[in-house]
Amino acid sequence: MQQDVGKVVNLELVEQNSPILRTVLEPFDFSNPPVDPNDLAVAMVECMRKHGGLGLSANQVGLPYRMFVLEGEPAYACFNPRVIDASDEEVVLDEGCLSYPGLFVKVKRPRHLRVRFTGPNGETHTMKFTGMTARAYLHEYDHLQGKIFYTRANLIHRDRAMREWKKYKRQVKNEHIQNVPA
Repeated sequence: MQQDVGKVVNLELVEQNSPILRTVLEPFDFSNPPVDPNDLAVAMVECMRKHGGLGLSANQVGLPYRMFVLEGEPAYACFNPRVIDASDEEVVLDEGCLSYPGLFVKVKRPRHLRVRFTGPNGETHTMKFTGMTARAYLHEYDHLQGKIFYTRANLIHRDRAMREWKKYKRQVKNEHIQNVPA
């Protein structure tokens, strides 16, 4: 039974303590889709771009589907994604997440990937991604596995990032309090 299409428009990010962010998601069922995959892809891309992200997974907006989108021209909608192969060459870069605004931590990820996913029309794609696209794919793929990006960092980088994030959140809170009309 298909869900009302109206339920996949105007998506919003869930709170960072939402249990769905730590849930391993089940495959998207194309034989009995819970929502129209094309409508879901469009709504996800709109939400990702509204928030200025490079990617967005369905569980970040509270949906239990094994699906994410990646920025590109056109954007990629990846249903039931898999990693076929990853390079031994790895790169450490600062990584952030729409679900954890202001948190940036150094994460080591493979430079190149070979991946397979289903598009919204049910077609299978096998592609090679490199650089930031490979990083974003793995970041979103982790979300579908219930893994949060900062858990991939070594403890020194994670602790440093968490301290900076606490300062950032205090600063944002103080700025908000100062901007409240009296």
